[in-house]
Amino acid sequence: MMDITNRSPIIDLLRRLTLPAAGLVLLSIPGAFAQDVAPAGDITSTDEVKQFCTNIADPARDQRYLLQKQELEKLRADIDSRIAEMDRRKAEYQDWLKRRDDFLKQAEAGLTDIYKKMKPDAAALQLQDVRPELAAAVIMRLGPRQSSQILNEMDSTKAAKIAGIIASASDPNTSKDPS
Repeated sequence: MMDITNRSPIIDLLRRLTLPAAGLVLLSIPGAFAQDVAPAGDITSTDEVKQFCTNIADPARDQRYLLQKQELEKLRADIDSRIAEMDRRKAEYQDWLKRRDDFLKQAEAGLTDIYKKMKPDAAALQLQDVRPELAAAVIMRLGPRQSSQILNEMDSTKAAKIAGIIASASDPNTSKDPS
């Protein structure tokens, strides 16, 4: 139970003034105590509701169209950003594909046949000194056995770099230069 002695004087004042204030508000409203009797020929409450609904129908429709338009603009912006992302990824893929094709063409100029006939240790020494992309292209064109022998004879860091290039050439998610 609430202790009456600890009540705030403001709460007591508000409680004493609430009833008189409510009475003043009711008295100040014209027709607050009047009965709702519609005189003959006046508009009925149903007609008033219909008229009110008719009056606000156009602004409500306009507001609804405005909200729908804003939603469509948000959706359009989202679609445009997704299209831009797809275009960026398409360009990245085309770049990767072009670099891969160029990479494979480097090994076709008869170079592969030369390294096929070399001993693995001699081929490893020479391939260590050329560009890693070219060495990777040549090694990719050789058979697996000969490629592994050449990589085995190479310096481990250079062999690892060449292996990384070979791996990235077969990875469709890679479009940037691995070095």
